[in-house]
Formats: sequence, C-alpha cells, structure tokens
Amino acid sequence: MGSFVRLLPYVLPHRRLFIVSAIFGLGVALLWGTNLSVAFPVVKVLLQGQSLQEYADQEADWYGDEIAATTSELDSLPARKLKERARLQGKIAEKTNKLTRLNWARKQLLPHLPRDAFDTMALVLGLLVVGTLLKGIGIFIQDVLIGSAVEKSVRGVREACFEHCLSLDYQTLSQDGTAPLMARFTNDINVMSSGLKLMGGKVVREPLKAITCIVMAFWVNWQLTLLSLLFVPIFAVVFYRYGKALKAASHRMMESMSRIYETLEESFHAVKVIIAFNGTTRQKKKFRSENREYYHKAMQVVRVDSLTNPTTELLGLVAVCMALLPGAYLVLRGTREIWDIRLTTEVMDVARLSLLYAFLAGTIDPIRKLSSVYSRLKRASAATDRIFELIDRVPQVTAPELPQQIERHHRSIEFHNVSFRYDGQVLEAPEALSKVNLLVEAGEVLALVGGNGSGKSTLVHMLPRLFDPTEGVVRIDGIDVREVNPFDLRQQIGIVTQEPLLFNDTIFENIQFGRLDATPDEVHAAARQALVTEFVEQFPDGFETIVGERGGRLSGGQRQRVTLARAILRNPAILILDEATSAIDANSEDKIHEVLRDFVRDRTVLMITHSMAPGVLELVTRVVVMDNGRIIATGRHEDLLQSCPIYRQAYYSRIHVDTDAA
Repeated sequence: MGSFVRLLPYVLPHRRLFIVSAIFGLGVALLWGTNLSVAFPVVKVLLQGQSLQEYADQEADWYGDEIAATTSELDSLPARKLKERARLQGKIAEKTNKLTRLNWARKQLLPHLPRDAFDTMALVLGLLVVGTLLKGIGIFIQDVLIGSAVEKSVRGVREACFEHCLSLDYQTLSQDGTAPLMARFTNDINVMSSGLKLMGGKVVREPLKAITCIVMAFWVNWQLTLLSLLFVPIFAVVFYRYGKALKAASHRMMESMSRIYETLEESFHAVKVIIAFNGTTRQKKKFRSENREYYHKAMQVVRVDSLTNPTTELLGLVAVCMALLPGAYLVLRGTREIWDIRLTTEVMDVARLSLLYAFLAGTIDPIRKLSSVYSRLKRASAATDRIFELIDRVPQVTAPELPQQIERHHRSIEFHNVSFRYDGQVLEAPEALSKVNLLVEAGEVLALVGGNGSGKSTLVHMLPRLFDPTEGVVRIDGIDVREVNPFDLRQQIGIVTQEPLLFNDTIFENIQFGRLDATPDEVHAAARQALVTEFVEQFPDGFETIVGERGGRLSGGQRQRVTLARAILRNPAILILDEATSAIDANSEDKIHEVLRDFVRDRTVLMITHSMAPGVLELVTRVVVMDNGRIIATGRHEDLLQSCPIYRQAYYSRIHVDTDAA
C-alpha cells in the first residue's frame, strides 16, 4: 500500500468516479449476500416440505412460548436477585423484538407469497435471476467508472513522469539509457495501471462481499461464525509472507524486462550493421539469453503466485468447517450446547444451518479472488516503485533561485579551471576534463581538435549546461552560467550535432523547432539560407514532407542541412558545431561550409572537428588542440603546424586519408 499512497495526488482529482464506483461495489456486495440467502427458503421448501407461511407461524408460536416461559421464570424469582432478573428481562425484550418483526413480515410480506411449494420455488429462483442480473449490471458500471478514473489518473502519472524526465539534465537522464526508460513508460506503467484498477474495483468489491456474508452469518449465529474467524491471523501471516516474496521477485522480473527492451532497441537501431556484418546469430543468442533470464525471473513470480490460491482455499475451507462441524452437531443432536458451552439461543434446523453454510461459503469466493488480486497488486507495487524512483531523481543541473539577467552575448566565453568526471566513472580513470582554462572572445570561430575521448564535446556541452563542471566555472560575458536561468541561457545557443537529430514530423516542423514562435516566412528564410529549398522543391509535399523516424527518408546531407536551418532560425549568439560535417559526403560538406561562411559573422562559434579541411580553415580564427581532457596547444593553424607535433601529425594523417579516399 505504501507505493500506492504516492499515487494519491494523481487519483484525488478523479475521486468522484472512485466514490460512485465504490457505492456500486457496495450494492453488488448486498446483492451477493441477498442471493445467497435463498438457501433458506430452498431448503425449507424442498427438503422440509414446509411453506414459508407455515415456518413463520411455527416460529411465532415458538417465540410466544419462549416469552411466556421466560416471563413465568421471572415472576418466580425473588426481588433481591437483581442480576438474574435483569438477564431474564433482556431475554424477554430480545425475543419480543424478534416476534414483533416476524409478525410484521407475516402481515405485510407473506400474504403476497404463494403457499404452493412449486410456486414458491419458481418465485425464489426468479428473484435469484433478477438479483444476479442487477449484480452483473452493478459490476459492469463499477468497472467502467473505475476504468475511466484509472486511465485519467495514469495519464497524469505518465505526463508527470515525462515532464520530469525532460526537466532532468542530460547526464542524469542518460544514466540508464533509452531502453530502461522506455520500459518504465510502457511495461511498468501498464502493470501499475492494472494494479490501480484492481484497487478501485475488486479490492473494494470483494471485501465488501465477504463482509456482507460475515455480517449475515453473525445474524444467523454469531457464536459459530466467530469460530471461523479464528483463522484470520493465519491469513494475515500467509499474505504478508507471500507479499514480500512476490514484490521482490516482481522487481527482479521488471529489471529483466528492461534488459529485453535494451536488446530490442539496440538491435533495431543497428540493424544495418547487424545485417552487413552477419551479426544476426550473435544478436539472436543475446536476445535468447535475456529472454530466458526473464523467464526464470517470471517463474519465481509464478511459483509464489501459484501457492496463493490453493493455500487460501484450504484455509478458507478449514475456517468454514470450524463453524459447520459444531453446527452439524447441534442440528443432528437437537441441542444448543457443546461441552456445556451455549452456542445458539434456539435449536437449529437444517435450513438455518444451510443458510449459515451459504454465507460462510460465500466468503470463500471473494477471498479466493483477493488472493489472486494480491499477487497482481504486489507486482503493481513494484512497478510503481520503479516509476517513482524515476520521478524522484534530482537533476544535477538546476536553475538558481535568484537567476541573474544575461544580455545577448557580446564579450567573451571563459572556461576557468574546469574539471569534470562522469557519474559512475571509476576514480582511478582519468577525468573527462582536467583543469581546463580557455578564453574565447566574442565573434571568434574556434576549432577544437583532438582524438576521440579528448574532452572536446564535454567542454562545449558545458555552455548550454548539458553538464555542469565538477570543479571550476564557465562564464559568459563574466557571468557564471550556473547563475543564469537555463532557459534564458539556451535561448542564445544553437547546436548542430554530428548525428542529425530530427523528429518524425514535417521538414517545416523540424526547422521551426529552433524557435517555436517563428512565422512561416522566417522558417522559409532559414531554409533558403541553409540551402534546404534546393531539395525540398523536389518533394511533392514540399515543406510538409514527413522526414520519417530519425529523418530516415532524407539523405545524410539533407538531414544535416535541416538541422543547420533549425540553428539558423534560432539566430544564436553562440553556435556549437559538434562534428557537424563528419558524417556527410564532400559535396554536402562544401554546401554547409558555404552556408556557414555567411552565418558565422558576428557570432561566437565553437566547432568540434577531426578534419581541418580547406572549408574549415576558411572559417576558423583559432585552433585549440585537446588531449586526455586537457588543452595542450592553442593558436593559428599555421603556427600549430610548426609548434604542436600532435596537431601536425593529426593534420597530415587526415590529408592522406582524404587523398586516399579521393
């Protein structure tokens, strides 16, 4: 239950639906008990051959005789025996009340019922059918109301979870990877939803049915009913033990499902590589291994779950027997006592014992259903824990309480003693950045070069605060970026990444994402500046062309020009080009350099590149060489060729690669 308490803020707005459904659940429970009560007239008519009117007359005579006998006993008692007289007076009052109710039924109800045995049976069975129909309608309405309330509540959870994810910083969000996040949004939320439906449906309805039966059984004979309740503590212990085991096993099963999602996502994303390198066998083995691991985890849940039903039914049957065996003894021996213990106020007959059995047996079905529900609730509880574990994550990049105002960048960008270590990175491993100092004047076009893992991308990602430095400070125009509202900061920054990141939407929408309030004319102007119109005009739908998943319907060069148009539309003061031309052909690269020659004017540009091609050299004003998270050299291209062996080697080896490729 503790996990579901976290859902209250999402459930309370829809509490009216839950309350109305609970009212219908109460109606279903009352109809359940009423339907079971037909056992009494059925036994009376079929087994004892006695009409209800005859039974009522017999009972009225018996109550009259009992009241007369008790009154005579009271009159014979001495006045000083106050306690005994009070007991007898209470007994007379109780039987008088019962006789009054019975006489009311004899006058108001029984005259309308048939005296013939067959007609009575037909009426009872007809009422049973009507009661069952009404009960079914009540269950239908309750389930529909609960379904609506739960779907609305889960919609709120899903939206809150997604919004929180987007409020996290890049490093925190990417800790688990895409597949585990997808597992939480799909499998875990579905499991939680089914648990919430049970909480509002069966978990309300079935206990009410059981309580109704127990209350009616108490009305028939409270002493015998009390005997059956001796097993309630045993039920509690069994459910508690099973519950702990189920929740732990369910948690492990969901983690295994996350790894299946990860394998699927990885395989479908890299399907070209898998096919080209004949890697299908390896991926099949990997998926088979994860799938079998999930099977073993799921079977742990199945085994515990499978024990619940038979254990519950056995305990329920024993509990019923605890009441029925003494009851059968009282009926067959025609007595009210066992071992001098009074267990009934009057001698029971078969009809009354059958009614008690019907009510006690009626509690077994709700308990059996609750036992299966219990296992599903534990799985839902584990899923809810995983969902709120994500919602509870605290971002490492946060907005300041009193942010400083920042004007459009016009002076400098400074990295002062910046160090950074990724979460989970072992302390013995080198830092991603170590004591980096760099000053970039406004309007500079800076090229950052170095091998893979040298820290180039990590450094520039400090500017839009995808990461915050572990040590040191990043300043724009003298202001620490951590003291600025991240939204205002990112308004000044445009990014073009190595892999063109496009949405499965139109070309127009992908460009407009750079500035959502841009007009169509501004979007088209940015597209013309990025030379997007050259290929858009070839499509029948023009700017309304859907680019497909990850932009798969466009070529690499076309995708990159769309992302460049998106950055142009933003009109950023700071432009980050993260190897923006490394994955496209030479012709597309030349076109993008042609666009950049005009666009970089009066902007500060940080360009990450592996290739100092002629087009790049025309753009850059200074080169920064990085290695192992440090800046080892900075200066003009010509000077670095003379003074920096690492840069010289990288430059000439790249020229040879480009020449060989040509």
